[in-house]
Amino acid sequence: MIKFLDLLAINARFKNEITARFNAVNDSARYLLGDENTNFCKHFAEFCGTNYALGCGNGLDALRLIIQAYGFGKGDEIIVPANTYIATILAITQNGCTPVLVEPDIDTYCIDPNRIEEKITEKTKAILVVHLYGQACDMEKIWELAKKYRLKIIEDSAQAHGAYYQNKRVGNLGDASGFSFYPGKNLGCLGDGGAITCNDEELYFKVKAIANYGSHIKYHNIYKGINSRLDEIQAAVLDIKLQYLDEDNEKRRAIAEKYLHSIHNPAITLPHAREKNAHVWHVFVVRSPKRDELQAYLKEKGIETIIHYPIPPHKQEAYKEYSALSLPVTEKIHREVLSLPISPVLSENEAEFIIETLNNWKA
Repeated sequence: MIKFLDLLAINARFKNEITARFNAVNDSARYLLGDENTNFCKHFAEFCGTNYALGCGNGLDALRLIIQAYGFGKGDEIIVPANTYIATILAITQNGCTPVLVEPDIDTYCIDPNRIEEKITEKTKAILVVHLYGQACDMEKIWELAKKYRLKIIEDSAQAHGAYYQNKRVGNLGDASGFSFYPGKNLGCLGDGGAITCNDEELYFKVKAIANYGSHIKYHNIYKGINSRLDEIQAAVLDIKLQYLDEDNEKRRAIAEKYLHSIHNPAITLPHAREKNAHVWHVFVVRSPKRDELQAYLKEKGIETIIHYPIPPHKQEAYKEYSALSLPVTEKIHREVLSLPISPVLSENEAEFIIETLNNWKA
């Protein structure tokens, strides 16, 4: 079986470095908010091109913290793509805000900039863009709209570590950005982890306090905060893997290019990259009206695939109040998408077998 993502093989490349760092953390007896966290956040901010980075518990918390720090709450609207993972929506509603769902571009799967302005009202406070599947959103018009209506731009960069737009990295394309370091991400730790990046000193210190029980100084609480911290072991792992992220993303691009040039089955729609050297291919997503049959066929041939995602947020039981919305582009995407194996450890022979198998599929 060709695994969708071989995490054991991915992390085995760093085993000696991780073991050494683990031992150092263990010997230090400093397991939270120590040197590993400080060093990783410094290096990650430099990588993204921002002034600040703050480690936190996970990607959902990163977005929740940003929205809370801006003071958005009941009655406030936040524009968000309709086809995102549910965590993006949860971050909005858990702060008491209202998500305003906007259809994506059918080619890139990112929010369609041309559909945003019609959704802006006097209650709109922010546009929450999602750099889905590893490609940065088309930000030019979004920047214009944010300036015109005085809106914040929040980035969900959970799937796009290292991606570019106009020579700037994601995480530095808006006012603040949330990252996830879930193990399967392009930059993944060995458990849960997340980060916030920004250039605003006031925002940085506010999210830092909120993430630490609302406290800048121990036992002095100025906000109603939460407990969301990146632990020292995860920070150490991330600091190691960050050094190899650009190289790993290049390996993903090479596989994606191979897929794009060699898959020729007319029953399969391939993804579109606006700039081939800017996309980091967190997942390689194809579409087919017969998606379920295609997935079953690939499984029979020994190829593991995953659906990102089978049910859009507005059709989830948790958000049944939005179930009557008409979002045909989003619904078509969720009916048809299928993610193929892609990773820095996928071999050339495996990629060629996947291509041959796809081209032999009779829809």
